[in-house]
Amino acid sequence: MSDYNIPTPEERRRRREEESGDAMKPNHIMRTIFGIIMVIVYVGMGVLLIINFFNWGGDWAWTRYLVGIVLIIYGFWRAFRQIKGID
Repeated sequence: MSDYNIPTPEERRRRREEESGDAMKPNHIMRTIFGIIMVIVYVGMGVLLIINFFNWGGDWAWTRYLVGIVLIIYGFWRAFRQIKGID
């Protein structure tokens, strides 16, 4: 058999970063801006649901709280990934 080594995804990503250099590409800038906007949208929508900004009533109030909490948690998770550079 041959000694051919298939690179892992991490090795391919590292090689791409080395080849591209430190220059910020427009795609990277737009992804960063979009990521920040989405963090604001998720956390903001979660807060609005929790404080009942839309005046939703009835027997389904628990779903409003549940969805609000999930949106806030997901917004913080996206912020963490944005800061760490995982996305």
